[in-house]
Amino acid sequence: MKYLQVETEKSGVMAVTIDCPGSKVNKVSSGLLKEISGLLDRIEKDAGIKALVILSGKEDNFVVGADVDELNAMKGSDEVVAYITKAHEVLARIEALPFPVVTAVHGNCLGGGLELTLVADYRMASDSAKTLMGLPEVQLGLIPAAGGTQRLPRLIGVSEALPLMLTGKNLRPKKAKRLGLIDEIVIPHGMKAVAMKKALSLSDSAKKRQEKKRPLKERLMKKALDGTAAGRGLVFSQARSQVMAQTKGLYPAALAIISSVEFGCKRGVEKGLKNDIRIFADLVMDSKSHALRSLFAGMTDLKKNPNQKSARPVGKLAVVGCGLMGHGIASVSAAHCDTILMKDVSLEAAAAGIKEVGRGLAKQAKSGAITAFERDVRYGKLLPCDDYSLFSHTGLVVEAVFEDIGLKRKILAEVEDACDENTIFASNTSALPISHIAKGCKRPENVIGMHYFSPVPKMPLLEIITTDRTAKWVEATALEFGIKQGKTCIVVKDGPGFYTTRILIPLLNEAIKLVEEGADAKEIDRAMKLFGYPVGPITLVDELGIDVAAHVAKGEVRKLFEARGLTASDGYTKLFEHGFKGKKNRKGFYVYDEPGRKPLLGLFAKKNGRPVNTEVYEILRVGSRHFEDSEIQDRLSLAMINEAVLCLQEGILSSARDGDIGAVFGLGFPPFTGGPFRYVDIIGAHKIVEKMKRLEETTGPLYRPAGLLVETASKGRRFRDDL
Repeated sequence: MKYLQVETEKSGVMAVTIDCPGSKVNKVSSGLLKEISGLLDRIEKDAGIKALVILSGKEDNFVVGADVDELNAMKGSDEVVAYITKAHEVLARIEALPFPVVTAVHGNCLGGGLELTLVADYRMASDSAKTLMGLPEVQLGLIPAAGGTQRLPRLIGVSEALPLMLTGKNLRPKKAKRLGLIDEIVIPHGMKAVAMKKALSLSDSAKKRQEKKRPLKERLMKKALDGTAAGRGLVFSQARSQVMAQTKGLYPAALAIISSVEFGCKRGVEKGLKNDIRIFADLVMDSKSHALRSLFAGMTDLKKNPNQKSARPVGKLAVVGCGLMGHGIASVSAAHCDTILMKDVSLEAAAAGIKEVGRGLAKQAKSGAITAFERDVRYGKLLPCDDYSLFSHTGLVVEAVFEDIGLKRKILAEVEDACDENTIFASNTSALPISHIAKGCKRPENVIGMHYFSPVPKMPLLEIITTDRTAKWVEATALEFGIKQGKTCIVVKDGPGFYTTRILIPLLNEAIKLVEEGADAKEIDRAMKLFGYPVGPITLVDELGIDVAAHVAKGEVRKLFEARGLTASDGYTKLFEHGFKGKKNRKGFYVYDEPGRKPLLGLFAKKNGRPVNTEVYEILRVGSRHFEDSEIQDRLSLAMINEAVLCLQEGILSSARDGDIGAVFGLGFPPFTGGPFRYVDIIGAHKIVEKMKRLEETTGPLYRPAGLLVETASKGRRFRDDL
């Protein structure tokens, strides 16, 4: 067999090991389904089989879900219907087997992999940080259509199942067992033997499994919500309202999941499964799912380092500056280095950074992401220092101090004196050109930019910036290290603001100009959330800090825009001079006196709208004016999109794919669009150019369409042809 390895013990227990060839992971493909179907033909005729165990031949995954490449290649809904119908048929046959089926899960068990376990009689999982279980289909604009929407609610309850499907959240074994998703947690070593023994015992026993009793209060709540039609109705109603509040209805898969579960609860599993086939086929063909799957494909591609052979190992890392960014960088590096030096102006400051890393490690250990032993080992790698005496033989030094070019040059000079030609110096800067930081240094070929996003452990993007003098081995090493940190890395050329900051500034500049022209700050945020941004630009500035926005607005990027004849607002600087720093000092565009409320069921975070601080208007504008949502959306989104195209035109970006990934995962450009370049493709470059020319006439030269955008429109081309 190509996908399966089969062995049967004398006891009558059959072990089926899934091991998809030529891949590090097991995926649900037409080939795998066909082979399982053929095996079932044989099993159903063999009266000697007493039990079945299903496990994986991969080191760190069970089954990770559908083969997305195969889905992307399907030209019509008929192909999708045939594929998912076959999956239903295979799972139904496994579920109907007259003997016990046990799944032994080690590593990622996602999507179709989890749906496979749902048809088993007994589910065990390894006590490993590698083991995660979840239904992430919503993140691809799809529903868990191979039975997830029907079987999971019946197993753990609607109120528990819906949040998992609507967020795509993964569960670790302890939480999965508490919910009733798995029956037993075992150590990875010898798991197969344990599963075979359990399967045999189940085949010999007539006893029914006893459901583990939860605390009385929890059981009563579960019964009230899941055990009555009224309770389930409340859950569905609350879920819809929270999804709409969070997504504004822009993600059809989330609403489809709720409808699918509700349909199945009312009509039964069989009809629910048939209904899912139709919904799934429609979503696969939907442009929003196409866009989300393009992001997934891009992220998968960026996990590979094309110059991996040139990369050098980083055994010893040094982080200079142990504040929020510095200790965040150390945190995501602790698993991948032998030693991490944490340097600051004093040992106390360095120790404070180490303490924050320790807190993060403790949380990971508590959640099961790492073991207590791993927590202690990683914490033991951290060394505080207030000078450079320990910096010899350091592979990589990441500087994470304030955005001051004089300070960064000083640190670079000190590092070069303490280290040799094998040490890479990386600046974590959001806007300062790397070539300016490296000006006059001894080894410019060793200098690179590594722009992390805050908070570092949570934000997925890393922007790596190379200059004309950066050595290839330096670039390869920085990229390899970023990939090991778990980041999605894009490599861009040097320049003011690089890519992400450069395209963000026009949007933020137009946002404050709209306020100056009389727009309501809250309406600006509302309009952009309706467009698809997770937060509005005014809220974003309050979160980042008005002081930070003022600093960046006066920097190198401003000079770049002024050289093109564009005018920048001094609004952020004015607010900063009046003591406004945003949320950090509770003096921003919004009032921060009253905390927000927590939602019911915890499906999505939602806060009451905060009132606008009207003092902002007194400082920035003369009168007020109403703006239509579409005008706000066009001015802000097209300012960013055009700048992104200019970055591709100028060679700052190497590809439109990287531009889409950077804008979505670094800046929150609406994911369902696939990013600024795919958005242009969806809308049509000619329509974008027409809109921009109208805005250029009414608003100014910021909206003069980039030459590459005009060329793309005139020749009827697309920026992305991967889907």
